[in-house]
Amino acid sequence: MRKVKIKNNFFFSNSEEIKFIIGPCQIESRSHAFDICSEIDILSKKLDFKYVYKSSFDKANRTSHKSKRGVGLKKGLDILAEVGEKFGCAVTTDVHDVRQIEKVKGYIDIIQIPAFLCRQTDLLIEAGKSNLTINVKKGQFLSPWDMENVANKILSTGNKKVLLTERGTSFGYNNLVSDMRSLVIMKKTKLPIIFDATHSVQLPGGKGSSSDGQSKFVSVLAKAAVTTAISGIFMETHDDPKRAPSDGPNMVPLKKLGKLIHSIKLYDNLSKNELI
Repeated sequence: MRKVKIKNNFFFSNSEEIKFIIGPCQIESRSHAFDICSEIDILSKKLDFKYVYKSSFDKANRTSHKSKRGVGLKKGLDILAEVGEKFGCAVTTDVHDVRQIEKVKGYIDIIQIPAFLCRQTDLLIEAGKSNLTINVKKGQFLSPWDMENVANKILSTGNKKVLLTERGTSFGYNNLVSDMRSLVIMKKTKLPIIFDATHSVQLPGGKGSSSDGQSKFVSVLAKAAVTTAISGIFMETHDDPKRAPSDGPNMVPLKKLGKLIHSIKLYDNLSKNELI
């Protein structure tokens, strides 16, 4: 199994202890980003886990054109860079266009490729050429074995720092289902696998002009996922999900994050010990 180094002594590996990618769906302000990351950082020291801070400068795939999208590229990247420097953590955000690849270099540690764009060859190739770590979300419309072709597009650039993320599969209209076999199948690529526990409970377009979600299922899906011995859990969190500008219905309330991470670590420890 491949180990992907992010920074210092921080690796994503299916055989090592679980890592976390955590943060609010979109960047709302500098102060909000610092407040959220500060709470995550405190938890990381208390519960002994490593994390990547995630937040989006632009949610370019919102259901409605009237929905809030974020603070924009320049302001968002400045905030992410400041967060990384202040807390000493790795940071990630998603890109939607090949023109954004060069601009994010020097600001973030991991480029995230959104699920809807996971087959866009030009975007994947250009991301690979950045030599940053690339985390690709599996499209809701793809089978897990299709992700080998996706990964190979990036690997063809010589960049071996690739992560694959499962985020649910379309199941009828406005619904997703999580098939835990997908994680096992994607592990055959030998790449680190991540489970997105919050977008997996999303109900796309479920509110008509925005998505709905079922955050009550995040815990059970996250714990089920780590029993397959994967490298990471992706979870979006917010201090007040009901007031979040996007994905509030599927985000983990910040006040409940610590208890959930503690449980996930216990399940992960059991699954990894079985491999020894």
